[in-house]
Amino acid sequence: MSQAPGARVYHERQRLELCAVHALNNVLQQQLFSQEAADEICKRPLSQLALSQVLGLILNLPSPVSLGLLSLPLRRRHWVALRQVDGVYYNLDSKLRVPEALGDEDGVRTFLAAALAQGLCEVLLVVTKEVEEKGCWLRTD
Repeated sequence: MSQAPGARVYHERQRLELCAVHALNNVLQQQLFSQEAADEICKRPLSQLALSQVLGLILNLPSPVSLGLLSLPLRRRHWVALRQVDGVYYNLDSKLRVPEALGDEDGVRTFLAAALAQGLCEVLLVVTKEVEEKGCWLRTD
């Protein structure tokens, strides 16, 4: 991709294992996140999520690879959506035949805790612009 002469494009190059920090800063076109800030966000307990303010969650999970009944010692990444519908949270994993009911907020927190305990799991929150601007996806109490 070429760039117009004189265009100023912010671009952080890879350093250590900080690709998530670099990706955030590159997409925001300024250095807003540091390793310390990202670590602080990641260390917040699930209990601080204001789930009522979250439209949905997207999880990136390790997923086993299999050929028929044979399970291979490989792992791929798989994206999974979680969403509340009519007061019930659902796992909307595209690999499931039907959505899996997780129950109330406690149920979705239990599901998230189990997913995070597997390691190598990322959680993205889907919120409205208003919720993001107010920062009300996170409880302060």
